[in-house]
Amino acid sequence: MLVLSGTIGAGKTSLTSLLAEHLHKPAYYESVDDNKILPLFYKDPQKYAFLLQIYFLNKRLDSIKAANADDESVMDRSIFEDSLLFHLNADLGRATNTEVDIYDSLLQNMMQELPEATYKKNPDLLIHINISFETMLERIKKRGRSYEQIANDPSLYDYYQQLDQRYTDWYAHYDKSPKMQINGDELDFVEDPAARQQVLQLIDEKIATL
Repeated sequence: MLVLSGTIGAGKTSLTSLLAEHLHKPAYYESVDDNKILPLFYKDPQKYAFLLQIYFLNKRLDSIKAANADDESVMDRSIFEDSLLFHLNADLGRATNTEVDIYDSLLQNMMQELPEATYKKNPDLLIHINISFETMLERIKKRGRSYEQIANDPSLYDYYQQLDQRYTDWYAHYDKSPKMQINGDELDFVEDPAARQQVLQLIDEKIATL
């Protein structure tokens, strides 16, 4: 089970598609475009932050269960990133400490590996796509989701800046599985075919060591 991670605009969905095609294996994507709660969260974060995190937690566990049907699979976001996002929302006053404690406890409970279980929950490899803050802002603007645009809500700039900083610390402390990092600025696998092949080769080499 290969799992992608990275901040907004890192290229998780794109690399998931590339890897799934490269490995001839199924891909599992984060529910965004059909997520009815996400636009509500951007309009009223304090009201909908906890509900949004529970929604994502449920969807991600569904994907993990489905992914276990194959010997190899690719997922476009790690379930463990959600805690990072929720703690940031709490620090910004969008969720309470009680909600964060309940969420973290629920996540830990749901992700506990059981000896008699018929499927595993933790990934075999986490692939983190690291991009600069400037690249993140450019890609957010380029993909054009109205509720993500700083032009529509200037407070999002600080939110994105803090998110960028926290991902560095999150990856450094991630210990649920083997991990590797891709420099998404130097290796623009979305636009550059040569970079695409290099990234796939790096991942193949890492998989071979597992």
